[in-house]
Amino acid sequence: MKPMLLTETNDIPSGGEWLFETKYDGFRCILVWDEEPLLISRNGRNLNHLFPEILAFCQQIHASIQAFLPLTLDGELVYLSNQYKSEFAIVQKRGRMQNQDAIETHAKAFPFRYLVFDVLVFKGVSLQNRYLKTRKEQLSKLATRLKLPSVDYEDPRSIQMIQGDEDRENVWQAIKVYNGEGMVAKKKTSKWLDNTRSSHWLKIKNWRYVTVIVTQYDQVNGYFHGSIYDEGQIREVVTFKHGMAEEEQQTLVAFFQANGQRHKGLWQLEPSICVDIACIDFDGSKLREPRFHAFRLELSPEDCQWQHMQRQLFPIPESVPITHPEKPVWPEMGITKDYYLSYLQSIAPYLLPFLKDRPLTLIRFPHGVPGESFYQKSRPEKLPDFVATTVMDHIDTIICNNMETLLWLGNQLAIELHIPFQTQHSIYPTEIVFDLDPPSAQHFSLAITGALDLKDIIDFFNLQSFVKTSGGKGLQLYIPLPENTFSYEEVRVFTEFVCRFLCQQKPNLYTMERLKKNRHEKLYLDYLQHAEGKTIIAPYSTRGNVQGLVATPLHWGEVHESLSPEFFTIPAVMERMKKGSNPFQSFREVGEQQDFQAALDRLKE
Repeated sequence: MKPMLLTETNDIPSGGEWLFETKYDGFRCILVWDEEPLLISRNGRNLNHLFPEILAFCQQIHASIQAFLPLTLDGELVYLSNQYKSEFAIVQKRGRMQNQDAIETHAKAFPFRYLVFDVLVFKGVSLQNRYLKTRKEQLSKLATRLKLPSVDYEDPRSIQMIQGDEDRENVWQAIKVYNGEGMVAKKKTSKWLDNTRSSHWLKIKNWRYVTVIVTQYDQVNGYFHGSIYDEGQIREVVTFKHGMAEEEQQTLVAFFQANGQRHKGLWQLEPSICVDIACIDFDGSKLREPRFHAFRLELSPEDCQWQHMQRQLFPIPESVPITHPEKPVWPEMGITKDYYLSYLQSIAPYLLPFLKDRPLTLIRFPHGVPGESFYQKSRPEKLPDFVATTVMDHIDTIICNNMETLLWLGNQLAIELHIPFQTQHSIYPTEIVFDLDPPSAQHFSLAITGALDLKDIIDFFNLQSFVKTSGGKGLQLYIPLPENTFSYEEVRVFTEFVCRFLCQQKPNLYTMERLKKNRHEKLYLDYLQHAEGKTIIAPYSTRGNVQGLVATPLHWGEVHESLSPEFFTIPAVMERMKKGSNPFQSFREVGEQQDFQAALDRLKE
């Protein structure tokens, strides 16, 4: 059995006979499950060894799914960065791995999902000849029985469902906002055809258009080479020939012959002519699926810069108006508003889960950092439709639940995003936070010692903790809790005990003295700050200091004497998240499993 194939088109079909799905950039895979689950690639290859996290989840649901076997599902293996996008560079890296230990390590750091969009065999009966709408109904019933979610990058369950949507505009708008690969349109009456490319299944790519300098022409294979400037140096980012009309190709070849230099079939050209290339992504080395789009003769090669390419690859949604993108925000760091917006776009998958449903307290710097700043809790009179609000403590506040709101806040130069310890739907805290505040940045080692001492106590109570920089001179230690379960009063029993215990054990290092002048350069432990109505800087929020530091989640192994908050500038954090996993990835999952009641019971003994 080989997958049914998609026909590419540039036009989104209309009419009630179509269902629309997000197209994810991953590995197409058929899950054949009789006695044991088998992941089969589009080329018939067994993928089981590459995706241990999927097989482990299959084992978890084995008892529940047995009644529906033999079962065959069609879907995509992906690494989700949001509900609409899979990071193909990470998928590709997993696909190339051969060492089983490396695969297991990668699976823990970058857990994949198997997104199911079709059911082909159910209880041993083939459904391939049934209509898609019938198969989707069966898939929905299966998801309900097995308690499998629709696509949700925050949900730890490894098998998730793509149900399809009749509203093409909503699906396409979300794909554009979240920078997804594209959309799939399927006729409700389509039957599943083995290894067949059908006009009943269409794919529409979300093309991005990148401007490059044409620098080489390979006369042997007919490919042109395109480059951009990266820190003053020419960097090749694409080879292309598809998409050009014959006349356009001849014009470009003639330009090389008239102005270039030839060496063994390879023509070189000084930076002089620019073109737009349509692509779906950049894999870190080259633009993916490139095709020629248009000449840009009005542009200078100096316009083709790395940051400009990033903006073209990750365009701001049309629904979010941006003013003065070139405005310096952190002038000492050379960071403009446009760069800040790029940071918010790239960090959104990690930041948005902590902002979700939480009334925001903003610190805005309308003229950049350093400069005049002000707190903002209440919403402005006029808000875009995509911005949600809620009333808390009689104040109508903004909630940031989507990418558009986050970028809108960025355009307002909301630099610091502070959040309460509870959501709008709860009256109890969802986490404990210890704010470790040394007397100065020169005493940061005190925060490191305090964090490690705190961790030892928390470990003693069999609780799991997380740690982040404050984005200033301290560290902040988190204990996630089951949602809406423990009151602030119950939590304070624990936090007060821990702080008093530390101060008794090491009075030369720690203090609970509220007056700064009486702290004598000790680390201040403030259990009173963890209360209803109080706020804390959100993980991954920037701070209003001249270095452009970020409140950055850490792995515990990073907390040692050589750690410095200065490591975590905006550019450094953007680069860090490309290379490593999110230390707070399992935060909510851990919180729901945390036995905090047992810790409280031990305190009563």
